[in-house]
Amino acid sequence: MYEFEGLNNVLYTMLYGAAAMAAVIAGLYLLLRRHNAISPNITPPKSLRQWAAAFLFASAASHVWWTAVGTVCLADDRLVRNIINLLLDRLTFMPLMMVVLLRMLQDRKRMIWPIAVALLPLVGIAVWGITGRDERAEIAIEYYMRFVGVCFIIYYVCALGQYNRWLHDNFADLQHKEVWQSLVFIACILFAYGAYTVFFVGMTSEFLAQINTFIITGFILWRVETLQTLEIPSTENESVKVAAAYIPDNIGSLLKERCEDTKFYLQHDIALAQLALVIGTNRTYLSSYFAQQGITYNAYINRLRIEHFVSLYRQGEGRATLQQLAQQSGYRSYSTFSNNFKSIMGISLAEWVKGEDTAPMRQ
Repeated sequence: MYEFEGLNNVLYTMLYGAAAMAAVIAGLYLLLRRHNAISPNITPPKSLRQWAAAFLFASAASHVWWTAVGTVCLADDRLVRNIINLLLDRLTFMPLMMVVLLRMLQDRKRMIWPIAVALLPLVGIAVWGITGRDERAEIAIEYYMRFVGVCFIIYYVCALGQYNRWLHDNFADLQHKEVWQSLVFIACILFAYGAYTVFFVGMTSEFLAQINTFIITGFILWRVETLQTLEIPSTENESVKVAAAYIPDNIGSLLKERCEDTKFYLQHDIALAQLALVIGTNRTYLSSYFAQQGITYNAYINRLRIEHFVSLYRQGEGRATLQQLAQQSGYRSYSTFSNNFKSIMGISLAEWVKGEDTAPMRQ
């Protein structure tokens, strides 16, 4: 393993084993625990927990086969040992990371079999390197995997654009910037991995690799536990609700009566389908209605919420913190509230509050 240097370093051996154990524990936690410990009020997508657990188990398994193949099976054959280990890593660790990223997008389930198809050439490269005793196979595996990674990132950025449009069309206060952050974080981690394997050699590189494993394990665990499940309630095919064919002509007055006057818009995480159900129509028609008015569902709900916040602040609720007022106005995320406030009011929250506090006292 690693030219056997790591076996003679007690600190590295302990770190190596601890990184594998941390991945196993985190994977078992995600797979077996039914309730969320990090963010009790969040219910993460079940499939995301399962795929994240598989990714963490693959990370731990990688530690096992690098040790087993390197010290037991092929201790004297560096070329075959490295090719086999690289192949195992690239066929498990990397694609599972891609699947975890895809499962963070909840607008639809995207196909994952293209990832497996894209990685099949790695097997051919490995066979060529082992049978031909060609060291260039190791380099070929690395460069091909980088090519696949770049292609995936391009695809994922496009998918994120679709996901954001879906969020904007169906949810009032959700931006899910954490999905973008997850992509950037993992891309940075992979870039750092490539950098330190080039610029550092020997045990320095191996120590950094294990630290990297701890960081990824902690990040995956935290991200899964803080990503809210997004579901669009169906209003079709439920006779006890509303027939989908019914399209009210007075939808504007119904919105005022059943959403604005009742302050329904203050509920957290309202989906377009829920609002459609409340006023007695279907999601498709309500979305079309907003389009005819030149606004979006997202803009409609957030305008009402910001107006409510302004009203609370001006009524003397300024004694409460801005965070508390934002929550009372329907927002879970203060950063999302701040962004929406600036978008609707045209100035930042801080500037608005300063102006309100210095304005002449109202009668």
